[in-house]
Amino acid sequence: MAIKQLTVFLPNQKGSVVSVTDILSKNGINLRALSIAETQDFGILRLIVNDIEAAEALLKDDYLIKTVDVVGVKINDEPGKLTSALDVLDKANINVEYLYAFMARTEKHAYVVLRVEDNEEAESLLVNAGFKLITLADICKL
Repeated sequence: MAIKQLTVFLPNQKGSVVSVTDILSKNGINLRALSIAETQDFGILRLIVNDIEAAEALLKDDYLIKTVDVVGVKINDEPGKLTSALDVLDKANINVEYLYAFMARTEKHAYVVLRVEDNEEAESLLVNAGFKLITLADICKL
């Protein structure tokens, strides 16, 4: 049930991010979530989009890209709920390499994207702990 995330490596310079988002928007690719991390020389743009295959095809010739599976989990918008989800993984000795959240069209939930070593195990643990996973279908409805 993992979600595909597109990772784009960019030079850390003016116009780099907009060049990617411009290509995607002009081709009808809708951004559902994004995160960017930077160093002095380059940035790592992580994207969840409505059409991963089309996005890859559009960007692969001009950018260094990588597609990875990530776990998406629906978290109630209450203090401590993210900690509860992370605690489930921590108790099972699953390392969270990174995460980022995005808001949905509801005031009661946020969606969190997690990068872990074993998606299937993490998903099973989270479901068994009462969390709802999100799918590509859920993302496309946003």
